[in-house]
Amino acid sequence: MGFAGLIDLTSVPSQEGTGHTLKIHLIDGTYELFRHYYALPSAKDQDGLELAAVRGVLTSILGMLKSGATHIGVATDHVIESFRNSLWPGYKTGEGIDPALLAQFSLLEEVLSAAGIVVWPMVDFEADDALAAAAVKAARDTRVEQVVICTPDKDLSQCVQGKRIVQLDRRRRVVLDESGVISKFGVAPSSIPDYLALVGDSADGYPGLPGWGAKSSSAVLAKYARLEFIPKDWREWRVDAANASLLASTLFREWDNALLFRKLATLRTEIAMFDDVEQLRWRGPRPAFAALGARMDAAVTEEKRTRARVSTANKKAVIQE
Repeated sequence: MGFAGLIDLTSVPSQEGTGHTLKIHLIDGTYELFRHYYALPSAKDQDGLELAAVRGVLTSILGMLKSGATHIGVATDHVIESFRNSLWPGYKTGEGIDPALLAQFSLLEEVLSAAGIVVWPMVDFEADDALAAAAVKAARDTRVEQVVICTPDKDLSQCVQGKRIVQLDRRRRVVLDESGVISKFGVAPSSIPDYLALVGDSADGYPGLPGWGAKSSSAVLAKYARLEFIPKDWREWRVDAANASLLASTLFREWDNALLFRKLATLRTEIAMFDDVEQLRWRGPRPAFAALGARMDAAVTEEKRTRARVSTANKKAVIQE
């Protein structure tokens, strides 16, 4: 059965939900598009337009529905640049992204919307902000048992709350709850923006502070949690961090940058993404999906070829550590 006939309510597990057991899946559409673009062989429609990545993401999400997912929201970076670009000149842009990949962003949004999936194309904010805001909103609903943020991006770890909001790397099938975040980064979810301010995030294009690596950053923040609480006198730290005197000197010399990088790393949760979680319930495809599904089905797959990688600063964490 091709895409045009794949979404059939009779072949999908019950969509009714069971009272207080709703599970909300929030998907990073930009990451998924990058991931599938570099994993799949080329496929072009009759006009020669590349759409393999869109087909891959669609297949993946339909697989979630067939496995029983009922409430799904997908956030995309409709425009790569955001308000953060005005704060830091080196912040990620669309420069260096393969045009064949960039052209599929709008198509992905169109196809998923036609398939009946809620899509949030972000312009002023980023897809990560949308996921964070949606997760916080959904977690407040007493009908929701768990919110699953589907992305391996480090910055989304700041949203994890106990086992109620968790982070899922779908490629590696790894779930991080709060204890998992602490085990991976050495700090609690609430300290992730401070941690990224110190170590930097090459995927987003800011460098962190010189000399502050993952080990020293986690050691200091595990004790002090926030940048403001770190004593200026390194002799008061009493943590396992090499060259503590140099680290302290760098931190307070680069204090303004540290606060700026933390601001870049902090996701915006005040954005209104939906009014009620039931708006995320999948209720089947829209009429427009038949034609789009047929277009996906008719695409011709080519021999797999090596694609040029985008620049490091512009990767959407295609391969996460």
